[in-house]
Amino acid sequence: MGAKEKMNSIGQPVPELPVADVERAQQHYRDALGFEIGWLYPGKEIGAVSRGDVAIFFRKRKPPFEPAVHWVFAEDIDASYQELKSLGANIVDPLEK
Repeated sequence: MGAKEKMNSIGQPVPELPVADVERAQQHYRDALGFEIGWLYPGKEIGAVSRGDVAIFFRKRKPPFEPAVHWVFAEDIDASYQELKSLGANIVDPLEK
C-alpha cells in the first residue's frame, strides 16, 4: 500500500482571510472573480465564498491584519491528526469537532 493509499481522507485547505468588511469582500469576490456567496453568519463576523472546488472564508478583523489561517477538514479528524503528528506535522491549534 502506497503513502497515498494509507493517508486518511482530508479535504482541501480553506484559507480564512482577515478583512475589514466581510460582506464587501464577498461581494468583490462574486462580482470581480466569479465566486458564489456561500454563507454569512449573523453579525457579519465571518462568511464564505466558493467557486468550483475552491472555498475561501473571510473573518472580520481590524488592521493591522494577522496572517491568514488555513482550515483543513477531515472525515476522521482523530485518525488524521494522529497520522499527521506521526509524520512530524507541527499542529499548533487544538482540533475543532
